[in-house]
Amino acid sequence: MPSQSRSRLPASQPGDTTDSRRLTEAVTRLRRALRASIRTDYPWETLPMAQVELLQVLAEHSPARIGDLASRQRLAASTVSGLIGQMINAGLVARAVDPADRRASVVTLTDAGREQLDAWTHAHENRLEAALGSLDEADRAAVRAALPALFRVADFLEDAEG
Repeated sequence: MPSQSRSRLPASQPGDTTDSRRLTEAVTRLRRALRASIRTDYPWETLPMAQVELLQVLAEHSPARIGDLASRQRLAASTVSGLIGQMINAGLVARAVDPADRRASVVTLTDAGREQLDAWTHAHENRLEAALGSLDEADRAAVRAALPALFRVADFLEDAEG
């Protein structure tokens, strides 16, 4: 099976072999393939990625004001407000008065929201575990070795945004 995955590498094109281009292609394909496989293997999993990302932020930083969530996600406050409205209707988050400023409101993750996020995380971990298990040990070691550098790339990109 490893030879199959190698045969699916993008063909080298003049000017297309930069590390940044290859990484962009890999990340895009991974996200697309993971999303498609999750929908196939876990058809109940229907959370839009924007909502998942808000649940992830709320799991780490709750309660939070909508403006703070919008800032963290680099989205317009109106977009986040609309998403939060959908998530309130679904029972994933709750809105309350901000105890520090009674004129403002904050959003918190509900137990149902935490359960949904945990289920989403578990489903993705299962799919990735299966994919990693299909690799030979050398490829798995290469993925493990690349993880610290990928996190540093993510840190750089997050710092550059702020």
